[in-house]
Amino acid sequence: MNNKQLKWLSYLTCLVMFLATFGGMVVTKTDSGMGCGQEWPLCNGKFVPAYTLSSMIEYSHRAVSGLAGLSALASLIAFLKFKRERRDMVTYSVLTSIFVVLQAIMGAMAVMVPQSAAVMALHFGFSLIAFASSVMLALSMRRVEQAKDHKKLEQLPAVSKSFRNLVWATTIYSYIVVYIGAFVSHTDSREGCSGWPLCNGEIIPELSGGVGIAFMHRVAAALLLLIVAIMGHIAFWRNRNNREIQMLGVAAVILCSMQILSGPLLMATLHNEELYIFAALGHTLLISMLFGVLSYLSVRTWQLSRTPAAITKELLQKTV
Repeated sequence: MNNKQLKWLSYLTCLVMFLATFGGMVVTKTDSGMGCGQEWPLCNGKFVPAYTLSSMIEYSHRAVSGLAGLSALASLIAFLKFKRERRDMVTYSVLTSIFVVLQAIMGAMAVMVPQSAAVMALHFGFSLIAFASSVMLALSMRRVEQAKDHKKLEQLPAVSKSFRNLVWATTIYSYIVVYIGAFVSHTDSREGCSGWPLCNGEIIPELSGGVGIAFMHRVAAALLLLIVAIMGHIAFWRNRNNREIQMLGVAAVILCSMQILSGPLLMATLHNEELYIFAALGHTLLISMLFGVLSYLSVRTWQLSRTPAAITKELLQKTV
């Protein structure tokens, strides 16, 4: 396979992985996890289940997750065979395959054996890592296709190690915020805090039960916005000679701001199930996109945190 074919394979894998992640969100937000009963891989004892909304949502998610596993396997085989020298891309394809299998196993276990909310929250976390890995694979192949001019590569500027460390810390913290958000959903704590930005009309409410869980998520999200804003400021103003880093920083700030601002929409639609589902899906989709951007930015800052000569030498070898 040539680079162009590998690029489109990585794009396809990323798309299917996104659909699988999105489908998992739909299953959670519509409470369709038991739409096929306590059976897997069959659905209510049938290969093609009788039509009910919950069974079709769950069954469709299973089908798309199966396609995600197949596409991840195809990418893994292709990149091991044709891009073995690109350890970064092989690593992305391996991570995509591992975590798509893990989330599928956890999904099957959740159906057959009741799981705690803490474990169920990991299900979304694993699918998010699989999606982010596929995003990094697709963007890396896109860069390979674009980097045909070696002179352009020689102009790549380095980034500071302190900025790299900040990006890494931000990415890790964003995953923690994602996990807390998933924990809110699986403990059914969404009504723990009414109103926005105050929680039940108080700056600091009584921290017990669902109130404490929901309030912890709000505080964690607010802190994430502050950290992302600082990171985005540094990315834009201290890396003026690197447009890619600038744009990734701007994208992270925009996505995080939109995700925070979707909070009031969640509160406004809390007692309207039809509208709430769309608001909740948008809220989760934004944090998923943010995590994908931060993950790729983490890779790019790592690649560019070394000396310019080392960067140029490595990139020239990878594009030959």
